[in-house]
Amino acid sequence: MSEHDALNESLGSYKTKINPIDKATLTWDKDLIFVGRTGQGYEIEFDAHVQWGCKPTDALLLSLAGCMGIDMVMFLQKMRMQIADFRINIVGERNPTPPQYYRAVDMVLNIAGKNLDPKKIERAISLSHEKYCSVYNSLRPDMDVKVSYVLEEKEPPAEKTGK
Repeated sequence: MSEHDALNESLGSYKTKINPIDKATLTWDKDLIFVGRTGQGYEIEFDAHVQWGCKPTDALLLSLAGCMGIDMVMFLQKMRMQIADFRINIVGERNPTPPQYYRAVDMVLNIAGKNLDPKKIERAISLSHEKYCSVYNSLRPDMDVKVSYVLEEKEPPAEKTGK
């Protein structure tokens, strides 16, 4: 079985576990503060004034990074790369007038570990964007998303490798 087939098989099984219907509730608390609760009971607070919670647009950026991050770590582990640290710095550029959607997003993946192969990392980025990242594929098709990465050779700690 090729590496590509193995990746598709492992991700296919992960992605088929996703319930096709997501439910959540958003409850107004006070002022411009709302509490969102996922169907699993996790909460996030939204605040237009960013005093008691995050802006919904910040949550969108984090959701995009989180979705891609999950895909990337899974892909890279399947590609036998040993990840010690993984961080995504994300910057979103919004339209200046309403609707103030994101026109462009720039993500820098900071990956530290062993056996890091730039070609495989580029393949993982491509797979995430083209096929697997649900958040990315739910956004405006005219949004310009740029992804770059910085690699650092580093020994992964035992708790991240499962040893």
